[in-house]
Amino acid sequence: MRPLAQCQALLAAVLASAAAVVSTSAPAQDRLGERAAMIETIKLHARSAPSAVEGQGIDPAVLETMGNVPRHFFVPEEQRGAAYRDRPLPIGYGQTISQPFIVALMTDLINVRRGDAVLEIGTGSGYQAAVLSPLAAKVYSIEIIPELGERAAARLAELRFDNVEVKVGDGYYGWPAHAPFDGIVVTAAASHIPPPLVEQLAKGGRMVVPVGGPFATQFLMLVEKRRDGSITTRQLLPVAFVPLRGGRVQ
Repeated sequence: MRPLAQCQALLAAVLASAAAVVSTSAPAQDRLGERAAMIETIKLHARSAPSAVEGQGIDPAVLETMGNVPRHFFVPEEQRGAAYRDRPLPIGYGQTISQPFIVALMTDLINVRRGDAVLEIGTGSGYQAAVLSPLAAKVYSIEIIPELGERAAARLAELRFDNVEVKVGDGYYGWPAHAPFDGIVVTAAASHIPPPLVEQLAKGGRMVVPVGGPFATQFLMLVEKRRDGSITTRQLLPVAFVPLRGGRVQ
């Protein structure tokens, strides 16, 4: 028969292990009703924007991923009650987390495949990177505001989005060390499409970027680099993003 101290130690270890399992699995199970409602709203918006959404609607793989990512962990605590509503939310430092439909649309438009390397400009809270993570082989994300970048990197690591790498820097110039990228997502508006990002886009790759001034009409643009290296652009729909900071963005 084991001594009481040993039994107590064993019980404590079992309880700690169980708590760790619950902690790890809780994000995947939390607020399922709100997530399901968010997905239905995204589908509704997609049907009303046929000029921007390709094919039969948002890729089911994108919708599944968005249903699995705990969006409420990527907004400030005081905003968590609104985390799954289809609108942008403030995350501090004058920045926002994009509305779910826009996140879904931008993710869908770059046609992410399992083996792809994707670049995100504007990490923010880390939500867009978290959505890209299960769809791509590697996600590289750049945030110009140190506090946001460091916080997002810690959150992504805690939630086990292990294929996301975040750095603090000027996203206008991309991340040449890891180029070319199969897809690029820019989550802030520039006055023009940044040439360094076009250069770092792989042949056959796609980039989505909002273009326009902070007090002018902005449009979401789809940039495609064909296999022969030629570039095509397409204006999709009006949007409202915070301005891209740094570089030659004005």
